Amino acid sequence: MSTILKTSHIWYLNKTSLVRFEAAGNRIQRIESGALEYFPDSFESGNFRDNVFSIGEYLFDLMSICITFLDVSESFSSHNVFTSYTEECIDPEDTVTVKSENNLIDKVSFYVKTKSKDSDFIIPVPNKLKTFLISSSTLKYEISKISFTENELNSLSFSNNVLYTWTGPVTNVKNLTFLDLSSNYCSNVSKSFFSKDFINLKYLQLQNNLLGQVMLTDSDGEIFQNLHNVSTVNLSNNKITNIPILFFKKQHNLENLDLSENMIDEINFKISHMKKLMVLNLRNNRISKLSKFTMDALDSVATTNTNLTIDLGGNNLVCNCDSMSFIHWMIDTPTRLYRRKKYKCKLSNDTTIFLRNPKEVYETLKTKCMSYAGIIFGLTSGILMFMFILLGGISYRYRWKLRYLYYMVKVKWHQRGNESGNIDERLYMYDAFVSYADDDQTFVHNILLYKLEKIGGIQLCLHKRNFLPGNDIATNITSAIHNSRKTIVIMSSKYLASYWCMFEYNMARMESIYERNCENILFLIFYKQISACDLPLQILELVHCQSYIEYPNDEYGDVVFWEQLTRAVKS
Repeated sequence: MSTILKTSHIWYLNKTSLVRFEAAGNRIQRIESGALEYFPDSFESGNFRDNVFSIGEYLFDLMSICITFLDVSESFSSHNVFTSYTEECIDPEDTVTVKSENNLIDKVSFYVKTKSKDSDFIIPVPNKLKTFLISSSTLKYEISKISFTENELNSLSFSNNVLYTWTGPVTNVKNLTFLDLSSNYCSNVSKSFFSKDFINLKYLQLQNNLLGQVMLTDSDGEIFQNLHNVSTVNLSNNKITNIPILFFKKQHNLENLDLSENMIDEINFKISHMKKLMVLNLRNNRISKLSKFTMDALDSVATTNTNLTIDLGGNNLVCNCDSMSFIHWMIDTPTRLYRRKKYKCKLSNDTTIFLRNPKEVYETLKTKCMSYAGIIFGLTSGILMFMFILLGGISYRYRWKLRYLYYMVKVKWHQRGNESGNIDERLYMYDAFVSYADDDQTFVHNILLYKLEKIGGIQLCLHKRNFLPGNDIATNITSAIHNSRKTIVIMSSKYLASYWCMFEYNMARMESIYERNCENILFLIFYKQISACDLPLQILELVHCQSYIEYPNDEYGDVVFWEQLTRAVKS
């Protein structure tokens, strides 16, 4: 049976100098209204653990006593105290008159709304209360929008309950320095839960919850954005796999950060701004090594704070070629490694060693890894250099062939189906393509065109007359050479200096080799005298191997020249 603490039970305490009142384990459900007034002014501490309190009018009497410490932990109720039972004399919408500690009449508005997610819950607390404990009480609620009456709360503990969602905001806690919400199976905390009223909070206990997933979504550090003065944060055993880089961006005064007993494999969050950090507990995670970003950040903090200590015990540390920088950092870092000699490290052959002497391990890895690295680097560099030189040489050696093949593919793609596979039966659009420099166009258009086309009946292809508009120059040149039986080259010093003239010459040479079975289709006419030493090697080679014609300066030679040229083109 439940118990009611009546006025008659504590009537005579008013005449005492009682400081502490013990009432644990009495199955007290409620207190008679007005009974608390009989506690003396000396009353400071109350222990009401292991009872079964329900909401009642007596809650307002709390504000009239001078108590500074109140413990109602381990309270258990077999019903939902917020929805099933309240004293009949309480109307949640009423204004209740209570006595304050200086016997003045105050009006306190107390209301509970549990039907809506946006419900407000004002918790009445003694004005002088500094410590309030309600741990291990099987409270199963969402912490919605709540506030406390005027108070001097310094320490608040709701640990070991089932407060599964923290929505908030929680307000009127400006004096609070210690908050314990550990072991509540919480998996969701809103970005507005820690309001600006938590400005003086220094110690935050959040261990043994399920905050890992919600932390991943807080990329801008909004959950802790109002906790500027917090010095200790315990997030151990929260199923954390990763922490966003800016999650702790506002915690400049952080001294102790506990992330042990999680599933973290890499430290990605920013540390360098935590100049007061003294302890970083990463014990029993899944870390194999620290990144350069993290090592540099720790060293930056350790240069100003020589007491910085990090605990990496119980992690999956590895000692291989990839972690050499991490092993070397352990030797020289000013950061203190807590119980480093107990750290275990797995080698590449899956054997495990203790990191009693990181320098010795580093030297061993350096010898082993550098030998392999040197051989691999040397072989790789040699092979790459050889392939580069080989490909470069091949590309240069066959540069004109490759360019010719490229343009021929484009030409044949547009002319597919128009040519016979037999070269002897192939029909050409032109008898000859004329390759010349622009400075020699007067000779070509006024003399050569008249002699060969008007008189000799030879169909010539000239780039200014026969090239198709819209095609690029290189494609037009290759197509013209391919569709002409011969190629006439008007050789001069201007011709040798022209890029496109030399392009035409080399394309004609490739055509004769790869399309005409080495047939001589090139006719070189030296329009002006050129010294042999001024001729490029590929032209000089053709001059030595095949015939060429020099344009004559006399009238008789001129007649013979045009007759021979006409006969050669038509053959």
